[in-house]
Amino acid sequence: MSAAPVPDATSVSTYAMRLGDDALVLAQRLSQWSSRGPDLEEDIALTNIGLDLLGQARSLLTYAGEVEGRGRTEDDLAYLREERDFTNLLLVEQDNGDFAHTIARQLFFSTWQLALWEGLLSSADETIAAVAGKAVKEVDYHRDHAVQWTLRLGDGTPESRRRMQAGLDAMWPYVAEMFAADPLDVVLVEAGVAVDVAALRPPWDSFIDGVLAEATLSRPDDTWTPTGGRRGMHTETFGYLLAEMQHLHRSHPGATW
Repeated sequence: MSAAPVPDATSVSTYAMRLGDDALVLAQRLSQWSSRGPDLEEDIALTNIGLDLLGQARSLLTYAGEVEGRGRTEDDLAYLREERDFTNLLLVEQDNGDFAHTIARQLFFSTWQLALWEGLLSSADETIAAVAGKAVKEVDYHRDHAVQWTLRLGDGTPESRRRMQAGLDAMWPYVAEMFAADPLDVVLVEAGVAVDVAALRPPWDSFIDGVLAEATLSRPDDTWTPTGGRRGMHTETFGYLLAEMQHLHRSHPGATW
């Protein structure tokens, strides 16, 4: 049996950056709920989930910068890249909408992310495997939080059910991109570094369908399936998010505190 190929540094850096961008952008979105949650407990819960994701992003972007060898730090990658340089999934950049929209986005993403991190526990890349070891515990809570709110809203009042279904319908088109592999994925899966995202779809479908059935909600119909996030092609809303996130750092270059 031949040994697995050794991936080049650029491929590993790009992969780490992708995962870091997913976490960073969703952390920024969730931070927008700070002081605006439906109640104090939920305000704290969403903030803490955002902080977990920010921690994942810091580890991954730091590693991506080290591996690429261009001297870029986590701050450089977070605050000084342009919109087209970010490779996050389109799902995580979608507007928060109302609370039910945020929960739908969180349910879809955290279910996928948990399966991804579980697979990456055995990554041939020791740093990525170490990040996965911590992240899998955090994301297990993220998913449970989203599940409990989906059940509560879906099987609640007619209005809460209507809003939860609307949130699911709005976020559903962006689901397909999570399971779309590209040549980089193929190379890194063969090297034992990455997870085959296409293989995550059947268990993801099974879990989501079970939650929706219990919540008396309907699985949205498959319609259009926008992609492009991994190639730096983003939705209109992303530019506004990036401007908000990067404003302070760009306004005061080199400042420390």
